[in-house]
Amino acid sequence: MILHLLRHGETEQGGGLRGSLDDALTEAGWAQLRAAVQADEHWDALVSSPLQRCARFAEELAAARELPLHFEAGLQELHFGEWEGRSAAQLMETDADDLGRFWADPYAFTPPGGEPLLAFEARVLAAIQRLQTDYQGQQLLVVTHGGVMRLLLARARGLPREQLLQVSITHGQRVHLQVDALGMRELS
Repeated sequence: MILHLLRHGETEQGGGLRGSLDDALTEAGWAQLRAAVQADEHWDALVSSPLQRCARFAEELAAARELPLHFEAGLQELHFGEWEGRSAAQLMETDADDLGRFWADPYAFTPPGGEPLLAFEARVLAAIQRLQTDYQGQQLLVVTHGGVMRLLLARARGLPREQLLQVSITHGQRVHLQVDALGMRELS
C-alpha cells in the first residue's frame, strides 16, 4: 500500500497546539491544500481525519475526483489536554519547564490532561494496520495532521523517539510512504 500523506492547511485559529480542537481552514489553508494536489495523480481512495480542517477538503476532493472517502478517527491529532489552543510562546510564560521536558522527549512527558504519546502511537499504528488490511495494494491520499505525519515519518526513518519533534511538517505538505509486511519506508 502506498500512502500519500497530506497535512491540513492553515486554520482559522492560527498556530499553537490545535490537537483535538475542531478548527476550520482559512482561505489560505484551502489554497495550500488545493495547490498540493494539482498534479494529475492516481489514488484509489481518500482517507481523512474526521476533524473539519482535514475532512472538509477531503470531501471536496473526493467529490471532484469521484473517489471513495473513508473517515478514520485513529488518524486524528494528538490530544494536548490543558495545552490545547495555546502557543509555545504562551506555554513558555507559564509552563516553560514542562514544555522543555515535552520537547526533549514527548514519550516521557505528557501535557497535563493530554494523551500519552504511547497511546497516540498505538492509535495511529492501529489505524494504519486497518488501512493496510482494507486497502492492500492500493494508493491512498490521507488527509491528516502534523503529529500523525511526524510519527509515521520518524518510524519510516528509524529515528529514536527523542527525535520525533525534530521532524518538520508544514501546512499543506505531502510525504509518501510504502507500507507492507516489512514495515514502512519513505518514498521520494
